[in-house]
Amino acid sequence: MWTDPRHLLQWWGPRGVECVGADADLRPGGAYRIDNRMPEGAIVTITGVFEAVEPPHRLVFSWRIDPTHAPERVTVRFEPRGELTEVIVEHERIADESARRGHEAGWVGCLEGLDRYATASAATP
Repeated sequence: MWTDPRHLLQWWGPRGVECVGADADLRPGGAYRIDNRMPEGAIVTITGVFEAVEPPHRLVFSWRIDPTHAPERVTVRFEPRGELTEVIVEHERIADESARRGHEAGWVGCLEGLDRYATASAATP
């Protein structure tokens, strides 16, 4: 659900943000792109490159919204918890506190969307 663009389109983004495009070349050195339509209608594109792809345990990728800023880094770990999976997101190299708070809110919203989508998918035969 995290790496397949067809799934990302269904859950990515906090409430009010719609994922309208996603591409991923899922391999170290492969690029990805996620297009988000914000509540006011603007499209914000996140791009980056996968640094590590270690299924089913870990993804590491660069994160860039503004090409004039240095890329940030995101590590996502998938930890088994019985029949469930805990998803742990670590977002590093964030320029300032305001951006950190924005990313935190965005990630909380994304993870809530993932939880809703995974729950609904599991309930569908």
